[in-house]
Amino acid sequence: MSDNSIIAQQFQASAESILENKALEPAIEGAAKIIFESFQNSGKLLICGNGGSAADAQHLSSELLNRYKRERRELPGIALTTDGSTITSIANDYDYSEVFSKQVNALGQPGDVLMVITTSGNSDNLVKAVRSAHERSVRCIALNGKGGGQLNSALNDSDLNIIVEGDVTARIQEVHGLIIHCICELIDCYVLD
Repeated sequence: MSDNSIIAQQFQASAESILENKALEPAIEGAAKIIFESFQNSGKLLICGNGGSAADAQHLSSELLNRYKRERRELPGIALTTDGSTITSIANDYDYSEVFSKQVNALGQPGDVLMVITTSGNSDNLVKAVRSAHERSVRCIALNGKGGGQLNSALNDSDLNIIVEGDVTARIQEVHGLIIHCICELIDCYVLD
């Protein structure tokens, strides 16, 4: 198989995955409205994930804190994945499963939103973060995949669980990236309306 053929297959698989998940549009709109409403009421968005999803958390945070496409006010999107000293001290002194929940306990306030980003829904540290959020009256949004995993039972009826269809991690991450950009686009519009 040639390099060009491999690349063409990747483009095709990505396009198919995106189109297969077009039915998520109402949930994506709902997520943007939940986040914007929190911002309007002096709340903030806490964002976390592991690996590539940690990078997605940082990506979303930067688009909110700085700007996406339009000049607008700065928005409080905070990635819980960026403070290496905090993460390693919690992992060392307690357990890696606590690295996000302890931050949610310290930073989360009623009216805030926690977004957990995962391709499987099975990371203990994200499940614990959701439980901590609920204890603090923080609403949760999950960018999820592979059927939703353990997060399905951790989330409650006021939360939003956006489950990307598919079993390939790379495809789920690509759709998550598109969802993040859609949320940013909508929030830009809401801020300027």
